[in-house]
Parts: sequence; structure tokens; C-alpha cells
Amino acid sequence: MDIPENQPSQMPDASLQRNRQAYDRMVQAKHFLTQPVSAQELASPLLTLDAKGWLGGNIRGWNVLCLAAGGGRQGPLYCAAGAQVTVLDISAAMLELDRQVCSHLGINYRIIQGDMSDLSMFGHDEFDLVAHPVSTCYVSNLEPVFSEVARVLRPNGLYVSQHKQPMNLQASLEMVQGRYVVETPVGHAAKPLSVGQSSLLREPDTIEFAHSLDSILGGICRAGLIIEAISEPDHADLNAPPESMGHRSRFIRPYLRIKATKKSNANVQRKIWLG
Repeated sequence: MDIPENQPSQMPDASLQRNRQAYDRMVQAKHFLTQPVSAQELASPLLTLDAKGWLGGNIRGWNVLCLAAGGGRQGPLYCAAGAQVTVLDISAAMLELDRQVCSHLGINYRIIQGDMSDLSMFGHDEFDLVAHPVSTCYVSNLEPVFSEVARVLRPNGLYVSQHKQPMNLQASLEMVQGRYVVETPVGHAAKPLSVGQSSLLREPDTIEFAHSLDSILGGICRAGLIIEAISEPDHADLNAPPESMGHRSRFIRPYLRIKATKKSNANVQRKIWLG
């Protein structure tokens, strides 16, 4: 099975290098975020990927970029749904999981090592869908990411992404006098955990950035994409103990999921005509 792979792009930001190494270690430690897709999930790939129906129920033949989405999960699911798939990720170990799953299932898709901020290996208007699971928290500047996504999407193509809520990264994981408190300013790096430490809300030894809603929502719009839908996945559990993910999620929704469409020329012309 011949799957082309690019060399990783230059990474002047030390946080990118650290996060790449952190995910390599997470694969070795079999962290829960590095578990490949299950047979049950593959049996109903669109139900697994798109419970809200944002993709319209059929992506057969679509050209899909799974951005920062290595690990042997996203790629196989989109492939099982009938799409032509490319997976890009910064971690070589996460991409090795994709190769293993491809070999096990007898499927084939492009696997490329690279930085989500630099998609220069792809042409303009190349993809019908860019699927982007939680990962923008690892990048200090989101503008290049969204600009590149807009460039490689075809007109009317979809960008479905999930992000850590700003307050999720700003607030404490532990309660202080019975409350979760804001301890990290917007735009600053969250405190990294020690190697081997596990949390459902933090990845061990990574550096994360608490981006503002302006950086996330405004950045997507400024890149030329139209936001069509937003959801906040509900992870709250009324019976969960304090300081657990389920308990904290009663007060702070951890994620933001966004559906956006690239403006077509018709959209732009209509906007100009309407003034």
C-alpha cells in the first residue's frame, strides 16, 4: 500500500514542536485520545461523525481533508462513508496509527505529516469538506489556519470544526472554595500538565492557547467563510463528582462545534449588490 507523505513543515513556534512530541508520547502510552476507530463506529460512520446531520446524509465521492486528525479514527470513518480522504497531522506516531488501520481494514487514503497552518501542498479549491477536530488550541495564531482552510475549500465547500471553549481553557480544573475560577487570560498559554498525567479536559504536557471568541468565530468569518450553525456539545453529568469533567461541564461547556461554508462568487456578488 503506497500512501504518499510529505515532510513536516518548518515549525518556528516551540509550542508546535512540544505538542507534536506530546502526542507521540500519548500514542506510546495508549492515551484514550489515541484509540483508533471501533468496528461499531465504522458500521454507521455518518452517525458517528455527524449526529446533527450537518453533512446532509451523504458524502459519497466528496474530497475530504481531515485536518490535524491523525490517530486512525477520522480518516477511516470518512472513508467508510464513501469519501476520498486525506489526513494531515503533525504527529508521526498518530499517522502511524492511520497506516495500521488502513492495513488492517484494507483501505487506502492519503496520509501527510504537516502543520495545520501550512497547507501549501494542496491546491486552491481542492476539497469539498475540511473536517477539523479539536486542535486549534495548540496554535498560537489562528489566522493562518482559517486562511488556509478557506483557500483549499471549493466554493460552497464545508468547514466543520470543533474547538475548546475559551472559558474551558481559562478556568481552573479544580474548585477553589467551591467554585471554578478564571485563572488564565484570553490569548495566553494554558499551564501544561506533567508527562503521564491524564485529564479529560487537558492533554498531558501540551501547551494550549485560550483563544477568544473573536479569534475563533470572527477569524472564520474574516477568512471568507459563512458560519451556518454552532453547537456546544453537552458533557454535563448531574451525578458526576466535583472536579470531574461531567461536573465542570455543568458550569462550563468544554467545546464549540461550528459549521461554516466558503463563500461562492455568487455570494460575494449578492453582498456587493445589496450594499
